[in-house]
Amino acid sequence: MAVAASRTPRILVVRRDNIGDLVCTTPLFDGLRRAQPNAFIAALVNTYNAEVLARNPVLDAVHVYEKLKHRKGGIFFNLLARAKLSSELRRLKFDYVLVPAPTPRTLRLAASLSPREIITPQPIENDTRHEVERTYALGEALGVSGTPGPMRVFPDPTRQEEISRRVGPGPFVAVHISARRPAQRWPAERYAELIDALKKREKVLLLWAPGAKDDPRHPGDDEMAHALSSEGAVTLPTPDLATLIATLSLAGSVICPDGGAMHIAAALGKPVLALFGDSPVERWRPWKTSCWLVHPSLRNIKEASVAEILDAWRQLKETPADAMR
Repeated sequence: MAVAASRTPRILVVRRDNIGDLVCTTPLFDGLRRAQPNAFIAALVNTYNAEVLARNPVLDAVHVYEKLKHRKGGIFFNLLARAKLSSELRRLKFDYVLVPAPTPRTLRLAASLSPREIITPQPIENDTRHEVERTYALGEALGVSGTPGPMRVFPDPTRQEEISRRVGPGPFVAVHISARRPAQRWPAERYAELIDALKKREKVLLLWAPGAKDDPRHPGDDEMAHALSSEGAVTLPTPDLATLIATLSLAGSVICPDGGAMHIAAALGKPVLALFGDSPVERWRPWKTSCWLVHPSLRNIKEASVAEILDAWRQLKETPADAMR
């Protein structure tokens, strides 16, 4: 039974996973605010993905913890901070805890808060829904209805100004080369050929996650970016999520592998050419934005040629936006 909108329930959404997963949750927050205008709505996220929710006007609070693998200090201080956060969350006495990704650890965390109800996804046989739709469905018990709206993120205006001064006037096509999954990584020599073709007609902004590729905690693409830096693009590493969001907000369009940057670009309303490998397109395609997909039949983006990417780029540029949403 749906909760009456006249009540003031306290709602927590727990999203401890990756950047793209949290971006796909933003339509749920909008739906909850429409259905429960008087509710206290909060999120529990981690330091890795928290910037996704910065400046989001529908949230009353964003609680952030640091994963052990991302910690900047010692284990003792990390665990002490977690204990303090757990105490604070219990004190807030949430009525409902929504868990889009119900891992055993996340469910234990939700149960430790002693809410009235823990809401998790209902299994559906042969589920082909988008992650936005899967997550949005959690709100049905709280009165959320209808079709999910667009994803939303809110860039830091100060960071936007800083980056705009650094990269100069656009518009740019942003090419983000970093991908976490091996099957989503396109070879450097093909990115070089792509950038060479694009720069003849567009200003190109080359983006990447900085660092060494063999860093076990935060693998980066400095080596590949260095190899591409002479190819005529404006280059900009994105060392943190605030920089990535602000930079993508300044782009006219985006070419990137499936991943966090792709979902952020979609949430910013940018036309996206998405390079897919072994992740399911129906679940993770760009949501409610102009997009074109390259998805080789062998489920590895290395199988895609430069000609295929350029053809897809022309299709994206030539197809009316409404036809691709």
